[in-house]
Amino acid sequence: MTPSLTCHRTAGPPDWAQAQRSARFADMVTGEPGLLDTRAAALWDNQNLYVHFWIEEPFLEAHQTERDSLIFLENDVELFIDGGDCYYEFEINALGTIYEVLFIWQDAYHKFPADEFDVHRRRALSFAGDDDRSGPTFWRGAHPRGARWAFRDWDFPGLHSAVTLHGHLNDRTRVSQGWEVDLTLPWAGMAHLANGRSLPPQPGDIWNIFFGRFERLLIHGQEIQPHPAWCLSPHGVLDTHRPDRWTPVVFA
Repeated sequence: MTPSLTCHRTAGPPDWAQAQRSARFADMVTGEPGLLDTRAAALWDNQNLYVHFWIEEPFLEAHQTERDSLIFLENDVELFIDGGDCYYEFEINALGTIYEVLFIWQDAYHKFPADEFDVHRRRALSFAGDDDRSGPTFWRGAHPRGARWAFRDWDFPGLHSAVTLHGHLNDRTRVSQGWEVDLTLPWAGMAHLANGRSLPPQPGDIWNIFFGRFERLLIHGQEIQPHPAWCLSPHGVLDTHRPDRWTPVVFA
């Protein structure tokens, strides 16, 4: 059974020092504890969903500075929110550079406003998942729903993100403690992700959310591939794009 995460209501600005942290992230495929400690917490009020990450990192490293560059190619943390017929992906590195995509399942594309999500005008890409696609799964991937339209130009309305470093960035001569990420996601920006659910949620509502981390490891100067992936709820496969295997977040 996939472990859940309780998202408590907050009466004011989040006090992350007092927040209940998640369990240690585990290997996405095997479920074994991650090599480095990673934890998350979530809080909510009538205006926003708040998420915080604590990331152990002995050597802080980040180089990408261009928004929506492929942040997952280096050390990052990631948040995905399942919207039923669509889902949102967010990534951030230790420089605070972010990457965002809105994915719409192609079997449900007709449900979305054609003028807002014109695949030609917005140059959407067809995406079939992270897993190795070969033979019968080459075009549509291994997920039963098949391919998605990826809108790489979509930005979460009102999103706020911040990074706090505990150590020395891009200096492998000194050992660091790690870094933290603080996110604020307004409910007002989740119209496409609500999928008929109340905004803000009602106590007892459950949303599937992915909390994850990718780590670029070097052994004797050689990069380990694929990059280790750690998350709160292991998937059994190295594919982040499995909403049915994300963590059930219970709003309390």
